Amino acid sequence: MTNELRVALVTGAAQGIGQEIAISLARAGFAVALNDLGPSDETLGAIEAAGGRGRSYIADVADADAVAAMVAAVKTDLGPVDVLVNNAGISMVRPAEVTTLAEWERVLRINLTGPFVLCQAVSDGMLARRAGSIINIASVAGLLGVADRAAYNASKHGLIGLTRTLAAEWGGRGVRVNAVCPGWVKTPMDDRDQATGSYTDADITSRIPMGRFASPGDIAQAVVFLADPEKSAFVNGHALSVDGGWASDGSWDALRLSHR
Repeated sequence: MTNELRVALVTGAAQGIGQEIAISLARAGFAVALNDLGPSDETLGAIEAAGGRGRSYIADVADADAVAAMVAAVKTDLGPVDVLVNNAGISMVRPAEVTTLAEWERVLRINLTGPFVLCQAVSDGMLARRAGSIINIASVAGLLGVADRAAYNASKHGLIGLTRTLAAEWGGRGVRVNAVCPGWVKTPMDDRDQATGSYTDADITSRIPMGRFASPGDIAQAVVFLADPEKSAFVNGHALSVDGGWASDGSWDALRLSHR
């Protein structure tokens, strides 16, 4: 059964950035399809407690058949997808010379192939209606090189390239495609990466001009902006940095910290 709410599909919605994106889109008036490898019960509960509408869908984003079935189910349950947020992703902190081919392929499969599969799956409906917004969650690591993250960086650089290409192909048919590039965000993913011993909170906050990590809410509000067909009507093919100035600041630490 459908309703008159616009429909957003958010991948990786069970926790972290994806959870906050889904809740924020629900607050903005969307019915939200929540995708993850398991149930998104906590996210769904928060949406429903606030009076919003959502539904959980379990699917592997890189499995084209599973994704096609999910998109069809979303259309039946909630309505056609108006906004796609490709948020699902994994990190990999490992020097390039010891990264195995299996590790490399797993990161690219989830972080780059998955978004491509999702974009294809929703494209028929969006292009037929000549309306839609696709938002790919990339990273500051898609704009700059960060050591010990060859697979992750390559996947996010590729995701920005995919964003710009689809924007060029589909923009003239009413479908806007943009990317959000978060800096470091306090999430379970960051906790796992820090557990490798490769960096600390201070390493990050000293590098960011604004002197703090991003919150999931910082990223979610950028997504809500790009999802809005009025507020971001002519924004297409853009990689929006939400990084506190990380990618803009070429200062060395002593110079940067002297300005706080």
